[in-house]
Amino acid sequence: MDADIVRAEGSPSPTLVLPAEGFPTQPGPLAAALEPVCAWLERSPWRSLTKLALVGPSAEHGHGIDYRFVQLLPGGPGRTGIELRGSCGHSILAALVAAGERRLVPPLRPGSGTMVNVLNNGDQVLCQVEEARTGEWVLDAHFVHRPPLPAERLLLLRKPVTALPQPGGRIRISVVSAGNPYVFVDAADLGVHDTPTLFTAGEPLFEAMSQIRRSVADRLGWPAEGAFPKIAALLPDGAGGLAVRAVSVPSWHPTIALTGAVCLAAAAGLTGTVPYDLLGRDGAGPVLRITTPGGSTSVSAVFDTRAQGGRVLRRVGIRGKRVRYLSAAHLDVPARPPRVAALAGRHSAQEDA
Repeated sequence: MDADIVRAEGSPSPTLVLPAEGFPTQPGPLAAALEPVCAWLERSPWRSLTKLALVGPSAEHGHGIDYRFVQLLPGGPGRTGIELRGSCGHSILAALVAAGERRLVPPLRPGSGTMVNVLNNGDQVLCQVEEARTGEWVLDAHFVHRPPLPAERLLLLRKPVTALPQPGGRIRISVVSAGNPYVFVDAADLGVHDTPTLFTAGEPLFEAMSQIRRSVADRLGWPAEGAFPKIAALLPDGAGGLAVRAVSVPSWHPTIALTGAVCLAAAAGLTGTVPYDLLGRDGAGPVLRITTPGGSTSVSAVFDTRAQGGRVLRRVGIRGKRVRYLSAAHLDVPARPPRVAALAGRHSAQEDA
């Protein structure tokens, strides 16, 4: 099987992009069919890779490719499971680059655009090319909602803020789904009051955030050992934006997931959420500046007001993501593939709300 390895800037892992043809779509059979892939990774130079993308031409009108994201979950020797909930924005961009190399879509040239149909959660992502060089592209990603999504349906616990019981009291969290489901918490509620401390905090903060994430997963009825919801701790950055520290699988994220930035921008536009309150009335505008330990980015969220009242989310966009093609790969089949288990369940903000 021929595949491609592509990395989007800011991702904790490259993505192994595989042809979707021949892979089943149901979670159990898909997990079994991916056993040889997991085995190949374990004995390859790419054994630390944690993201897979299954890609093929789309039958949806106006879409270039169908994309299914697979998160490889950590464990002991070998792979222990896969997660099919949610998506990965960095892997969407990686998948598009691979699709361009495989001629599944027209060549990726400056000004061109391709709509990606995300099979995991129904997202529609318009990817546009800013720059194109040999083996490297700069892409924009716009998460488009058609029809626009009512703001209240972004709130997985049906309200902007929830008081979550914790040892020593309660903390305020916002659980929002746009791009991916996220838990947002004020870092000050976890004893962290400045950006340098947030960006260098170690195991105690990581474990506190992980425990909050597990508690919310339990409340949502999702498996605690899965990858979703994700979690990020926030502080005002002093310049009208937010400083962010996010947890990935299985460690700190070097920046923030592309879908995390998308979700945070959407959450910041919802009155009463943790990010909205941290920004203050003047800060919660259409463009959000996000600063992470690995750099900064800007994300724009476009809301409209319905005629009958209430707000709707029309799109969220992030620009200037650099993507590099790393390697072609040919996968052989190992004699004794490890067992993997699927943590599956179609997830979207629309279904959870």
